[in-house]
Amino acid sequence: MSNKSKQPPPLGEFEVLVLTAVLAAGTNAYGATVQEEIEQIVSGKREISLGAVYTTLDRLEQKGYVKSWTGEPTPERGGRAKRYFEVQGSGQRALRAALEPMQKACGIVGVL
Repeated sequence: MSNKSKQPPPLGEFEVLVLTAVLAAGTNAYGATVQEEIEQIVSGKREISLGAVYTTLDRLEQKGYVKSWTGEPTPERGGRAKRYFEVQGSGQRALRAALEPMQKACGIVGVL
C-alpha cells in the first residue's frame, strides 16, 4: 500500500471549464447559466453547446464532483423545473489539482 494520498481522477479541459462555471454561477447554477459562464470565460473564442454542458455535468456528477437537484416547476418554462448544480468538496479538490501546474507556472498562489 502506498502512503500517497489518493488523487482525484484528472479533469479534462472542458470539465475544468464546467466546474469553474458552476462555482462562478453560485446558487443559480443550472445548464443555461453554466453555459453563459463558460462563454464569458472563453470570451467568445469557443462555441459552447448546451448538450455538451449537460453531458459534462452528468459525468462530473457520476464522478462525485457535483451534485444536482430539481427546483420547482415554473410557468415561464412551460411547467418544467430547472436542474441545479453545486460543486462538492471532491470537485473543488479535483479542480485545484487540475489548476496546480498552471498556478506554479504562472506563480499564482492561493487562487482556490
